[in-house]
Amino acid sequence: MKPTTEVTGRILLVDDEPAILRTFRSCLEERGYNVMSSGSGAQAEALLQRQVFDLCFLDLRLGEENGLEVLQRLRSQAPWMRVVIVTALSAVDTAVEAIKAGASDYLVKPCSPDQLCLAAAKQLEIGQLATRLAVLEGQLRPPSDVFGSDNPAMMAVLETARQVADTDANVLVLGESGTGKGELARAIHGWSRRARKSFVTINCPSLSVELMESEMFGHNRGAFTGATDSTLGRVSQADGGTLLLDEIGDFPLSLQPKLLRFIQDKEYERIGDPVTRQADVRILAATNRDLEAMVRAGQFREDLLYRINVITLHLPPLRERPEDIRDLAERFLLMFVRSYGRPARGFSEAAQAALLGYHWPGNIRELRNVVERASIICPQELIETTHLGLGEQPIGSVPRVGMPLRLEELERAHIAAVLATSETLEQAAKTLGIDASTLYRKRKQFGL
Repeated sequence: MKPTTEVTGRILLVDDEPAILRTFRSCLEERGYNVMSSGSGAQAEALLQRQVFDLCFLDLRLGEENGLEVLQRLRSQAPWMRVVIVTALSAVDTAVEAIKAGASDYLVKPCSPDQLCLAAAKQLEIGQLATRLAVLEGQLRPPSDVFGSDNPAMMAVLETARQVADTDANVLVLGESGTGKGELARAIHGWSRRARKSFVTINCPSLSVELMESEMFGHNRGAFTGATDSTLGRVSQADGGTLLLDEIGDFPLSLQPKLLRFIQDKEYERIGDPVTRQADVRILAATNRDLEAMVRAGQFREDLLYRINVITLHLPPLRERPEDIRDLAERFLLMFVRSYGRPARGFSEAAQAALLGYHWPGNIRELRNVVERASIICPQELIETTHLGLGEQPIGSVPRVGMPLRLEELERAHIAAVLATSETLEQAAKTLGIDASTLYRKRKQFGL
């Protein structure tokens, strides 16, 4: 099987022969893989406690250790990790037993560098395909009740969302970055009669004016420089389903009349194609910006705002939902424990207090990232405060403009908050008004 796409991954080598480890590691690192090596099953298990690996090459003859028993322990500790058994020709029967025990493939020594790298690329590609399939299956499944809440404001939002879900009313979801606007939009789609059709997202800040029009409505081949193929556009993909305009406050002003026309008449034209087309699409929009203020500043069309906010849902920030923090953290932990096969099963009392005392500038997205990291690095059943990495900063001590602080402290706090609320480093750099390389240096300087 020849890999169809460029694959990358983290590989763990387990062999008690140093020469084999050096040879394998050199070959794989030359192909761009991130490689760690271990001389025993115990060392391999210790590495798995600290890092996540996608693939393991495991020698069945590890001195006095039973390779099949090591395989079982590795599979138990990291069930997502694919394992390729490496064995001598005389032990092929044992390798077949290993396949039955959960190994993905086997490789016979001695093997050429090409054979080794082909085996690595094959297994990593299969793993990536499995991950993408799981994501797609998750998108097709009806949403579970992931928005359960004990917070009165959040409960009111969810009640309204369920009431309007089965209509075709346009919905505007407001809230700070990381509060779950996109997830709520997906849930509304899942609760609606359009659930069997596509849920399509356009991330408005990520595209230029030209690319936004093409991304949304499509284009004909040759319509502009670089248009080597015709594209359907997101509107066509969402026909019969739902289109989420994520961060609509960044939708180009010059394209807003075309968006308004589509929302009103469900009609559009592809770039370079005079044919008027129609699409039955429900519009959901989300933003963390003040659209009314943008209308007053001439940065957003008032008539478009009226069209997209037939129903407005305002998600409260996580700091205003203290009743939900522990429950959300436990849900995320359960999810990551299942995915990564880690030993953590709960939070110590000190860790729970730290979660409740933190101000969460990045909201639910930040909480999710904190729990994911903790679930990976925690080697025991209860997560402690040291695994959370939140520091000891209570809500009242969050740096603010005007406090008696050195400028460097304020800069560090601001960069940390922007990073916590940004999906990518590029987005954070854009928000801060600096380039990515400068942000990289700042992160290193401040230890972020």
